[in-house]
Amino acid sequence: MSFQQGLSGLNAASKNLEVIGNNVANANTFGAKASRAEFGDMYASALAGSGNAIGIGVNLQAVTQQFSQGNITTTANALDLAINGSGFFEVRSNGQTQYTRNGQFQINKDGFIVTNQGAQLLGYPADGNGVIQPGVAGPLQLPTAGIEPQATTEINMEFNLDSRAGTTLPATTPMINFSDAQTYNNATSLQVFDQRGQDVALTYYFQKAGTDTWNVFVTANGTSVSVDGAGDPAPVTTMTFPTSGGAPTAPTGPITLDIPASTNAAGAQTLAISGIQLDLTSATQYGAGFGVTNLTQDGYAPGQLSGLSIESDGIVMATYSNGQSKPAGQIEISTFRNTQGLRPLGGNLWARTYESGDPIVGTPGQGNLGVLQAGALEDSNVDLTAELVNMITAQRVYQANAQSIKTTDQILQTLVNLR
Repeated sequence: MSFQQGLSGLNAASKNLEVIGNNVANANTFGAKASRAEFGDMYASALAGSGNAIGIGVNLQAVTQQFSQGNITTTANALDLAINGSGFFEVRSNGQTQYTRNGQFQINKDGFIVTNQGAQLLGYPADGNGVIQPGVAGPLQLPTAGIEPQATTEINMEFNLDSRAGTTLPATTPMINFSDAQTYNNATSLQVFDQRGQDVALTYYFQKAGTDTWNVFVTANGTSVSVDGAGDPAPVTTMTFPTSGGAPTAPTGPITLDIPASTNAAGAQTLAISGIQLDLTSATQYGAGFGVTNLTQDGYAPGQLSGLSIESDGIVMATYSNGQSKPAGQIEISTFRNTQGLRPLGGNLWARTYESGDPIVGTPGQGNLGVLQAGALEDSNVDLTAELVNMITAQRVYQANAQSIKTTDQILQTLVNLR
């Protein structure tokens, strides 16, 4: 008689319990994947046509990891990332590229996005204008410099002038007195920016000059941007409306507005701004009160980095104190033809192997790659209830194999005691 079968069964049940115990231990490990012990039977010989072969036990063939999707839990950290779908984050440690599903990232003192072990997250950098530079992925590093100012080049206005208003054009010069509200009908303001990012306060005055005709005056820091030969304020344009009150018949396109150098409220000298395109073509003249529904310009002051956010396609958006934002990079993720061929390294990391094949890289959402969810983490995919049931089964299997060894021992003892 042989103890081979029972002994192999004990070893197999012990290995199975180790795998189950490891799963249970990592039930709360973000990005961890459950493992499964896979067994095969053993025969001393495999003769074709033999119906009397008796197996000699069981052996552990493989411990495979199950890369199913784990639940996604939201967090309060903007740098926590979860992949919803297939793919792995790529990180670099000691010159080696490794792969993980654990998205617990942070920023180190050098501005790199790193894991808790210091491995650097890989992705594509962005140039100074925020344009992503695809190619070979490298460690993502956030910019430390602020964003440069941009001078205003376009102004878009959308408003309604009250067709019921009376004419306010004075009979004598000057055409308008900015200190006398009787010489104009309505006014609104907007800040623009010069090349140094200094704000210039523009005020727009609308003066009804006649039926369906309006003069538009503009001041910069209280000084008229347009004057006549006598040095008195002059309109930058005259708007003419059709009888229906719809879009103006003049001007029919943007007008060029030149802002002279001026002194702001703090006494600082602002620079001249030339060639601003002022678009008034969305204005109307209906029998309703004056109202501005849109007033925008494309300039901004300088700003310092104040925060970041990560989009579902992996783009890292840097936010600045002036309200502007621009891409600082894009995260690259990868997948494999045979994910079970990856070699676990511990610390929620895997390494590629010959069996896994080469990584297929891309950005989140491309092809069959998953998308990112910022402020969230992927839970372990361990089903704790199922693991506890498997533990009970493995324990019973261990007991049964121990019983088979005990029974074999008793049979041998009976043979020894024969007289």
